[in-house]
Amino acid sequence: MKRAKSAETLAGRRWRPSHALVAAAAFYLLFISLKFRHFFEIASDDPGVEYEHGGFHRKLEVSLREETPHRTLDTDPLILRARPWTTTAANNPGGYGRITGEILKRYSESRGKNWTRSGNFSELEKMATEAWALGLKAWEEATSYNDAGGELNPVVERNSDACPSSISIPIGRKVGHDDEKLLFLPCGLAVGSSITVIGTPHSAHKEYVPELAKMGEGDETVMVTQFMVELRGLKAVDGEDPPKILHLNPRLKGDWSKKPIIELNTCYRMQWGKAMRCDGLRSKGSDDTVDGFPRCEKWERSDIVDSKETKTTSWLQRFIGRAKKPEMTWPFPFVEGRMFVLTIQAGVEGYHIIVGGRHVSSFPYRTGFTLEDATGLAVKGNVDVHSIYTTSLPRSHPSFSLQQVLEMSENWKAHPLPEEPVQLFIGILSATNHFAERMAIRKTWMQYPALQLGNVVARFFVALGPRKEVNAAVRKEAEYFGDMVIMPFMDRYELVVLKTIAICEFGVYNLTADYIMKCDDDTFIRVDVVLKEMNAISKSRSLYMGNLNLLHRPLRSGKWAVTHEEWPEDIYPPYANGPGYVISSDIARYIVSRHANRSLRMFKMEDVSMGMWVEDFNSTGNVQYSHSWKFCQYGCMENYYTAHYQSPRQMICLWDQLSRGRAQCCNFR
Repeated sequence: MKRAKSAETLAGRRWRPSHALVAAAAFYLLFISLKFRHFFEIASDDPGVEYEHGGFHRKLEVSLREETPHRTLDTDPLILRARPWTTTAANNPGGYGRITGEILKRYSESRGKNWTRSGNFSELEKMATEAWALGLKAWEEATSYNDAGGELNPVVERNSDACPSSISIPIGRKVGHDDEKLLFLPCGLAVGSSITVIGTPHSAHKEYVPELAKMGEGDETVMVTQFMVELRGLKAVDGEDPPKILHLNPRLKGDWSKKPIIELNTCYRMQWGKAMRCDGLRSKGSDDTVDGFPRCEKWERSDIVDSKETKTTSWLQRFIGRAKKPEMTWPFPFVEGRMFVLTIQAGVEGYHIIVGGRHVSSFPYRTGFTLEDATGLAVKGNVDVHSIYTTSLPRSHPSFSLQQVLEMSENWKAHPLPEEPVQLFIGILSATNHFAERMAIRKTWMQYPALQLGNVVARFFVALGPRKEVNAAVRKEAEYFGDMVIMPFMDRYELVVLKTIAICEFGVYNLTADYIMKCDDDTFIRVDVVLKEMNAISKSRSLYMGNLNLLHRPLRSGKWAVTHEEWPEDIYPPYANGPGYVISSDIARYIVSRHANRSLRMFKMEDVSMGMWVEDFNSTGNVQYSHSWKFCQYGCMENYYTAHYQSPRQMICLWDQLSRGRAQCCNFR
């Protein structure tokens, strides 16, 4: 045990530069606490926005009250049903679109009339106009698709020829660094499916590295040759890149390590996971294997010298019957200018990478993607591709899987909307082809007693996609489970903000809820803990709760770039991360009323938009900003409130952990 340092020793310690850094950090925290003191102060008894518990949304403005639809016990007006009076969302005054739909229609009518309003949001409005028109068409196609085929069976594929068991394509062309070759796999993969790519890596070329230039160390260029083979999924939302279900990146000259490596990774919801790097060393014995194979095999490395046994030691080992078996060593499987045969095989637990008939690495499945989701193969980088061959492909379409029928159970149907007040409404953003994510939520945290007893209500908010058969299947899913709100526009990343407004509308017009929560369909919520945190805040104040960001600056370049026209300010307002946050009902009413009179400023990032709206509402300084890191933005942490980027398998695991009294993470993918 270490001894405590004496006071004399501490007093005699000299001043160091690190002390200045600590003092500067303390001063910064003091500045933040003073500048934003109303964000984190403890809730007081000072009367703020007064409202009657459970009945505030019935005291709406007269102009809005006249349009409010009356609920009945047997219908949920925000779920599109297969009835003559709801053929489209546009002409259904009792369903979704009463406010948001009207705004979109006005956008469409005002097109070409030189109509402007305060703020430069023409691009967003143009997207909304196009999405509205495409959404109406998509809904009509989905309806006619359903009517033409009778009752849509989500399991039967009518055209099996569209799912060939193998595809062979000779290419014989170069794939440039900025070019790529894409092979369409109509029905994805299955266990046992394999993809073989025959190609030749290019010779290394020089590339300028800005980091080396800043360091001023020798040459500012490095020799590079690399290529990527990616399995990609269907586009869930326009404006997002297709998810990278498997990203295989051999780097023949290495990167910062300057040694040949093979990197494997995934990109889920435009967020990269933790990379797995094979650098010539065999995976440690403590690492999990994949179908019995190590994640990384060993190959020759010039910087590793094995210890040599002496003749005496070798003789003694053989004498006692423990002769060491010779270990096979192989060179790095890819060589500049030399042809390779690369095979990606889908196993039970993950993908297996085989080059020249030798196993090189295995990569476990991640993020809840099914094999059928891998509907595209892309090859790009410094490589000439000669041919691609796939075999043992599935013969049924991924949108019509047997799993979908197995999940159609009465156990997971939603209860009708309660007439009595509820404490919390949860709106869940989802995409059309995220059936597995929705089922995982139905089977886990939507089974909390608070939801089953009616004190909490949850609904999925889904816009339309480009494929009519998927839209038709979503419509049947909504009718069966009764927990989905189908939005009447074509899904786009930039228009997620409209879904957030719709969640507020639902909480204002279809429920009497004290609080409204927004989350994503890959977010696991500990509903009981969130309710406990809400109850700890005084109801005399408005509430904005989540993982708050302060003084965040917009990115002006890169994938998430925001132009000065889109956001002219230097910083964003304080905002809670989008995977899960809570607002009080008075904030939701303010948002809905501003949206109805077309005075609500909208931004393509919905979480920033919510922060902007709360800041506008908070002119009186009565909003309680409640921050906690346990509303996790990336992944999961011990004793979490919400966990993000959780696959369906992880959600089942988290629910199982909670049933055993442990709020622990499930970090597998």
